Amino acid sequence: MAWRGQSRADRGWKLTFQRKPGKPRAFLNEAGLYDYGVKSLGRAMRTEAELRRLMKARVEPGERGEAVVEAVIARLKEQRYLDDQSYAETYARLRKDNEKLGQRRVRQNLQQKGVSPGLINETIEVRYAGSNEEALAREHLERKRIRKPENEKETARVMRRLVAAGFSTGVIYKILRQWDVSEEALSALESVDVDGGGGE
Repeated sequence: MAWRGQSRADRGWKLTFQRKPGKPRAFLNEAGLYDYGVKSLGRAMRTEAELRRLMKARVEPGERGEAVVEAVIARLKEQRYLDDQSYAETYARLRKDNEKLGQRRVRQNLQQKGVSPGLINETIEVRYAGSNEEALAREHLERKRIRKPENEKETARVMRRLVAAGFSTGVIYKILRQWDVSEEALSALESVDVDGGGGE
């Protein structure tokens, strides 16, 4: 019995020992990284910057790993699996049409995802051309089931939500005034922190 117990312990020790040398082999070569990239893009839309970050964790550090990442990125772009322009257009369309977000929020999100400034400007200009910001803000309120505020606390909450959704303070004040929010409540909003309203 003692021998059997020792044998099991030995086997456990060997299994643990055998796993450790396997870690360096987890780094992917170009073929493996390409397969990983295709599967990653199949699970979710990603920008070049996002995919590049994911890939860097899968290759060996240093110039050799970076060269593999660059080669795979170039191949994915050539095959149109990876396309920041298509990503930005789809992202902006879904956020505007489905979530009713203002252009400032969409711009911030695309910046965070690593899309180039020029492409962001072009995408926002096309997607929001001719759109009415006030109407969009009202659609956002309706989608979120946000009702007319009854007091200063609720008024501040509505303002924060609209700022976070990417709407200008001018449009927000206009909507609140049309809701007959008192000037006292509006004045109190001047102390509300509206910076960094990129999330809800």
